[in-house]
Order: sequence, then structure tokens, then C-alpha cells
Amino acid sequence: MLQFLARRLVLMVFTVIAISIVSYAVIALPPGDYVDRVVSDARKTGDVMTAEEISGLRQQLGLNRSLPEQYLSWVHGIVTRGDFGHSFYWRVPVSDLIWQRLGLTSLLSVLTLIFIWALAIPIGIYSAVRKYSLGDYVFTSLGFLGLAIPNFLLALVLLYISFRYFGQSVGGLFSPEFIDAPWSLGKLGDLVAHLWIPMVVLGTAGTASVIRTIRANLLDELHRPYVLTARAKGIPEQRLILKYPVRYSLNPFVSGMNEIFVTIVSGETIVAVVLGLQTTGPLLLDSLRGQDMYLAATLIMFLSFLAVIGTLFSDVLLMLLDPRIRRQAREGEML
Repeated sequence: MLQFLARRLVLMVFTVIAISIVSYAVIALPPGDYVDRVVSDARKTGDVMTAEEISGLRQQLGLNRSLPEQYLSWVHGIVTRGDFGHSFYWRVPVSDLIWQRLGLTSLLSVLTLIFIWALAIPIGIYSAVRKYSLGDYVFTSLGFLGLAIPNFLLALVLLYISFRYFGQSVGGLFSPEFIDAPWSLGKLGDLVAHLWIPMVVLGTAGTASVIRTIRANLLDELHRPYVLTARAKGIPEQRLILKYPVRYSLNPFVSGMNEIFVTIVSGETIVAVVLGLQTTGPLLLDSLRGQDMYLAATLIMFLSFLAVIGTLFSDVLLMLLDPRIRRQAREGEML
């Protein structure tokens, strides 16, 4: 296990480096840069910048250098000083903008994943064991609805219902009085009170997908010879199902868990804009639209890092769940 983790950690480092290079290059693909956008906005207001002012601003922001030089300077600052650069638009260090939003994004993603597990696994098991029952048909119908309804549309519907019938606005992760307030028990409680809406919105499609996956996998396992043999030996049905078929039917779910996590993190942007969440989604969108290089590249790198962590967690959980995979890993290490 330790050798496995060591190899994966080394691969994670190279993966994040590759992602940072590609993301930085992709951000620079649109024509022009942040200075060109500033010049264009100034012209719209009737303010004409001179060539000297444009050159001075480009030199001040470091945009007069080539793209590889900009990237190497950014990486050098991260490695040597932990400095992720300055935001062109906000004119503050990138680290001052992202840490709280990254923490909120990570918290929301993890809680949404737990919500999916807590809801989908029992329902999937029930639907497989009670195949073609009324409950199975109901959960199947809800599952198809969950897959069909876009997350942002569900967010809009919940916003409308809460405001129209309850007179409350459920947008954002904090009430207005807590947005800029320092952390306290009151702010933490306010965050908990606001988290359930984005959790439900982000977790609906994932829950429906996991229900279908676990149901199909468990139906295959329930007809295996070892299940029939164990049932013939008189093992109680509940113990039999939970100890063997359920355990093996979770393998495809666990291996695909990272895909669900990445979907939550990436799909959070649109939902965050609709609900007005104080997460990385709206900030990333604004930085990409404004060609705020260092801010956009840092956010993409950290979100990619979260996805890589999700992959590692999925692999480790799969090894803990299935002894056959652990045995194969040991045999591979000995070879």
C-alpha cells in the first residue's frame, strides 16, 4: 500500500505540472491580453490611452514577456515563495482571493459526494433486491428525472419556489450580514443553513446515476453461483446480501467515483452563478472572461488538483474494498 501511494503521489505531481502548462497555454489562446481589454474598455468610455501608457501597463503586469517566460516566472514564484501572482483585475495577491473560495468549493463538493452516497446506495440496493416492485418503479422514475433535469434549471426552480411560497431567498452560501464578517459560530451556522440547496442541486444527477449503476451491478451479482450456494447453506438473507453481493457490486461505483467528483467540481460553476455562491466557479468564469492570467491559471490548477486527489481516494478505497485488487497489487510489486 505504501509503495502504491508513493507511486501515485509522484504521478500526481507530474499530472498537476502538465495540467498547469496546458491550462496556462489555453488561457493565452484568445487574441490579445488583459491590457488590450483595458484599452478597449477605456475607449468605450471615451478615454484614449497613449502608446506609452499601454506599454508601461503591459510592462508593469509582466505581459511584455513571452508566454514561456511568464509561465516560468509564475511557477518560480509558487515554488520559492508560495506566491501565485497578482490578480490583474482585483490588484491583490491571488492567494488572498482564492483560499476561502477553494475551502468552500471543497466543502461543498465533499458534502455533495457524501449526500450522493447516503441516498443512492440504500436506494440502489433496495431497487435491486425488490426488483419490479412499486418502490423500484418509483425510484427508477425519479432516477430518470434526476438525469434529465439540468442542475441549473433545478436551481432556478428551487429559487422560485422558496421566494414565491416561503418569502425567502436561498441564494448564496451566507446571509448578507455574514458575507464579509469574520468567521464565528454564527457565520458557521449560517453556512450550514445555506448548504443544503446547492448540495441537493449538485447531487441530484449524481444520485440518479449511482442508483442505476448500483442496481444494475447488484442484479448481476445476485444470480452468481456463490450467492445461490450461500443461500442454500442457510445464511440469513440480509447478511448474505450485504456481505458479498453488495460489496462486489460497489467496485464499479468506487472506480467511477472520481468521475462523479469531477462532475460536481466542474458543474459547480453554472450552479454557483445561478445561486450566487461564494465559491471558485464565478471567480474562475470572471477571470477567464477578463483574461486574468494568474488568477485563472491558479484556480484551474487547484481544481485539477482536487480532481487528482479524488482519483487517488477512489483507487485507495477500491483496494480497501476488494481483497482481489490488493492481491494483484502485491503480485505486481513482487514482479
